[in-house]
Amino acid sequence: MSQLKNHPVYDLPLRMRRLRRNPPLRSMLQETRLRPENLIAPLFVKDLIKSPEPVKSMPGVHRLPISGIVEECRKLYDVGIVGVALFPCNPSEIKDPYGSGALDPSGLVPRTIEVIKREIPEMIVIADVALDPFTSHGHDGVLNRSKDNVDNDATLNVLTQMARILAEAGADWVAPSDMMDGRIGAIRETLDGAGLSQVAILAYSAKFNSAYYGPFRDAVGSQSSSGQPYLDKGTYQLNPGNPREAVRDALLDEEEGADILMVKPAGPYLDIISQLRQATKLPLAAYQVSGEYAQIHAAANLGLLDLERVRDESILAIRRSGADLILTYFALEMAREMGRAS
Repeated sequence: MSQLKNHPVYDLPLRMRRLRRNPPLRSMLQETRLRPENLIAPLFVKDLIKSPEPVKSMPGVHRLPISGIVEECRKLYDVGIVGVALFPCNPSEIKDPYGSGALDPSGLVPRTIEVIKREIPEMIVIADVALDPFTSHGHDGVLNRSKDNVDNDATLNVLTQMARILAEAGADWVAPSDMMDGRIGAIRETLDGAGLSQVAILAYSAKFNSAYYGPFRDAVGSQSSSGQPYLDKGTYQLNPGNPREAVRDALLDEEEGADILMVKPAGPYLDIISQLRQATKLPLAAYQVSGEYAQIHAAANLGLLDLERVRDESILAIRRSGADLILTYFALEMAREMGRAS
């Protein structure tokens, strides 16, 4: 106690802690903020199920029938989230080596889009453009003749048709996640030629060949299609060690007509988000992927961290690095908490 009474008072003209004294001050001076409008909810749709089907690797996430998707969209819209990204879980019967099921105008995703836009027309519906939920081998495109690589241009032929079908069904944005060369320009040309120039392109511009996608592939069934413990997509997805290549790839998408650029995964690639924020004036999105979500839950379940605080910090970091929009499986619960706090 004597040391506390007799300690010197230091002459410090700058005391940073003056502005951290209490919660109102800290809130007033917070530089980076999140709103529900910054969040997009990824949703998994599955046909021929009557009730939500849990995704075992992603606590709290379910595959939903179309009626369940509409109900979830209402919940999201009511708390201020205005965008959803749709991903199908397809039965093996409709899968083939060419992803032909993606070209069915009466397929699961077009039907889901039509119902959402009829019931909640204000909701921004984002449709994934990639073939992995439709191929028997689990890759994002059509394999070449030797079956050892994805044929870029043959895949473009399918993706452009797929994008048109999804746009005609009512999708507000199409989101090519395949990482084929030239797909943004080809899709833009196709949409414009079909009188669909108002449909935006959210480009997965810096999508890395990441090990964080495992739970997602479980959710849509693309991993099980391949029959392999892990499907390597390194010939078309980005090398995790190549930041310059990532920026170059993203800027090519901008030149080809992308409306929004995206980085995936988000958390392990905050440096890429930051670099792209400096390199482009386009809106920038980032996807907090299934593996990021699952590892936060796993650590929390072991009592190693505070789930809510780590959840909020992880998403705030993505926003702070420069993302305007964040796709996250935490979207609904976070937006609800923002509403309670306001």
